[in-house]
Amino acid sequence: MPPGNGIRRSKDLRARIRKFLILTNERKQMSKTTIRKRIALTATAALFAGMLTVASAPVSSAHNAVGSANVDADTTGTISASLFVATLGSTGTAATQAVHNVLTNALGFTSKGLLAKDTSSGTAQTATVLAGGQLSLYAEVNTAIAYSVSGGTLSSVLPHVAGTVTTYNSSNTVAVPTYTSGLATSATGTAAIWTAPSTAGTYTISLLTGFPQDANASTYSFPTTSTPPSTLGAKITVTVVAASAGGSYSATYSACNTAQYTLTSSSTYPSGVDSSAIIANDGAWFIDFDLNDAYNANLSAGNIVATATNGALVNIGTDAGATPTAGTASTDTNYSNGSDHNVIITQPTSGAPLTTTVTLSYNGTVFCTKTVTIRGKVASLSVGNVGTQSLSGSTGSSIWIESNAGTISGLPAGVFTVVALDSAGNIVSTPSTLGTYAAVASTLTTTVQAISVGTRSTTASTSTYGFYNVGAWTCGDTAGSSSVKIKFTTSGTGETVESPAFTARCAGGAYTYTASFDKASYKQGEIAKLTVQFLDSKGNKANTVSAPGASTLTLPMLTSVDYASSATAVTKTDGSLVFSWTVGGTDTAFTAGTYTGIVNYSALTAQVPATVTYTLKSASTDVSFTEVLKSVVALIASINKQIQSLQRLILNRKR
Repeated sequence: MPPGNGIRRSKDLRARIRKFLILTNERKQMSKTTIRKRIALTATAALFAGMLTVASAPVSSAHNAVGSANVDADTTGTISASLFVATLGSTGTAATQAVHNVLTNALGFTSKGLLAKDTSSGTAQTATVLAGGQLSLYAEVNTAIAYSVSGGTLSSVLPHVAGTVTTYNSSNTVAVPTYTSGLATSATGTAAIWTAPSTAGTYTISLLTGFPQDANASTYSFPTTSTPPSTLGAKITVTVVAASAGGSYSATYSACNTAQYTLTSSSTYPSGVDSSAIIANDGAWFIDFDLNDAYNANLSAGNIVATATNGALVNIGTDAGATPTAGTASTDTNYSNGSDHNVIITQPTSGAPLTTTVTLSYNGTVFCTKTVTIRGKVASLSVGNVGTQSLSGSTGSSIWIESNAGTISGLPAGVFTVVALDSAGNIVSTPSTLGTYAAVASTLTTTVQAISVGTRSTTASTSTYGFYNVGAWTCGDTAGSSSVKIKFTTSGTGETVESPAFTARCAGGAYTYTASFDKASYKQGEIAKLTVQFLDSKGNKANTVSAPGASTLTLPMLTSVDYASSATAVTKTDGSLVFSWTVGGTDTAFTAGTYTGIVNYSALTAQVPATVTYTLKSASTDVSFTEVLKSVVALIASINKQIQSLQRLILNRKR
């Protein structure tokens, strides 16, 4: 056995025997009632064994802001793990609290000099108070407790068990109820007043809970100011300031954002994030705002002014949960504290697009500027992505629309798209509830016999392809084209807007094809353009509905840039496909010369593969003799001019 171990074990044994005798003597002096209470205390305290650091997280961490009603500790927070501060302000010279029935009377407690309080009630609370101010504290507990502060003093600590008194340490920074008739384990209330120091700084207020444990970890004792409970139930970090920074607008604790105003009971108001919504004609924008000072407290009532440009109409509302009525002028005023307010913005003229900048100020200080747009009515139609319909066809191709209007899957079949615009050029969504599309009947022919827009737009945002309306025309059985128009009629007003004329073509599917390059010869490193032109069985340029099918292209010394052998690829409007090739490309052994390539669309059995002949030249950096000779002649001419000038200068001096 190592030296000293026997001595230490002997001391430990004597200490345990001494504690046992003391405990036995105490039990002899206890009444039966006291013994039962001590047993109940030990059983309850055993639940806290090993949990001598921080209490479990509160069920609810809600705490009200300064100036609002006090929190009801009986229904909010966690027993023995929440500490509340009276947020009502005292009208006297000090904080106030009731002497008895803490939980019943706490709603009337007041604090003095409290400037700010966060929304939590657990161990991470914060508060701000004036130097020398007083905080009225209260809590619901079911264990032994103590209050402990790092500065300032405690007073008026109300015990939570009848028949007890409170003891303080010499500096009044620790206060513990002294229990004379046992401990209660059912929830009840406790309260205290903390007086802040006169020196600015950061201080802590702690609520300690639980039951102090004896050294042998087998019994529990009553707490004292020197041995208070060791579980941190709740804690407030208090900033003491010499003067209040409140009462003035603070951008840090205020919010202002645009909104579409789809507020629900679960919405955060204001959200703090500008809305990305698109507001249609006769709709309204909203600006939500909440004004607070540097302590996150509501400002006092003041003059709030909203001013809008371009004739927009504004009206300041006073309730976050209600929609204000539309305004009648471009300026509106409201005398209030700006807590959870909003502004409605509407068009001065229905149908006219509006872009306006709204400026909001509080007592002359601008706190928010927002620019919003409200779309106008349909004023023009833009037709695009026009393809070629099949003979006797009326549907078109989804592949054509996808490859031209969005390069995404899921778009409907068609041969053109149409986008509605207001008079300012903003996109206007035109769902079926807004109006109808139809052909301008006078432009229809036996070739193009009807036009329809089957898929309507779902949004005015260009971030998706839902702003397109997709349509098609119906062809007869003869190839040809017609100059046609479509129109949109707004259901509510009967107003009709026509599109510019566009060419609607009808043709058969790909039957034969030819291939050609854009030049006869290329230098290494150039880009060669290969066009494959497809024709129908009558020699017309093929439609964009029927895909020519898969292909194989063999082109020596050329490397593809965008060619892909897709069996579903459709042609351009004129029935052609164009591919780009790099001359030389990745070939390390480029050889100049004349080559013949093969273009094979095997699905088109009416024609043998097409051939293309092209000449390739090496890229040369040598300067030609002609260019050298030209440079020499220019140099001689320059020298001659300089000699002539020198001769004239000499002659002038001799004279």
